[in-house]
Amino acid sequence: MIYNDAFLNAAQQLINAGRFIDSKGWVPATSGNFSVRLPDGTIAITVSGKHKGQLQLEDIMLIDADANALDGKKPSAETVLHTSLYQRYPDIKAILHPHPLNATLISRLFNTKLVLKDYELLKALSGITTHECQVVVPIFANDQDIPRLAAQVGQYLDNTPVCYAYIIAGHGLYTWGSSVQETLRHLEALDFLFDCELRLHGAKN
Repeated sequence: MIYNDAFLNAAQQLINAGRFIDSKGWVPATSGNFSVRLPDGTIAITVSGKHKGQLQLEDIMLIDADANALDGKKPSAETVLHTSLYQRYPDIKAILHPHPLNATLISRLFNTKLVLKDYELLKALSGITTHECQVVVPIFANDQDIPRLAAQVGQYLDNTPVCYAYIIAGHGLYTWGSSVQETLRHLEALDFLFDCELRLHGAKN
């Protein structure tokens, strides 16, 4: 398949993001998956089973808005979690799903949600201009039935006007934004804030 320039640009952004995220230790083994929505509505997404710190062009594939492969490659089992977010939020262009230690620990310490309040770094999240606010990060039970999990996330988001991320318990974090760079900023800020909460609750030294 011959990919267009938009795909090639998105693929390189995902490769670069994978290297950065791996340098933080947030994608051990072959965990995680990343995607970018292209101008024509198709989606560049990492293929299944590849180490995200060692991505090559052939490790990025093309799917349609309904999660169907367009180039014969195998997408992650969690692809529907990406496409459901793109369908819900027309303005987002990138989704990152790493498995950072802090998010995994947070899901063990808190049952259904984490409330982040009065942190200066909340201003790293798009649209927030003051530390005098709170951000809720919901936590969902892990589920191998991905369409069912996507439906649970969707039901939560139906009743939540603003959400920046969610955690799958014992699994990883999903966050999104208007670009790969904005989404990386969200991810880095959230990981720092998760670390703060873990230390406050005595889970880390």
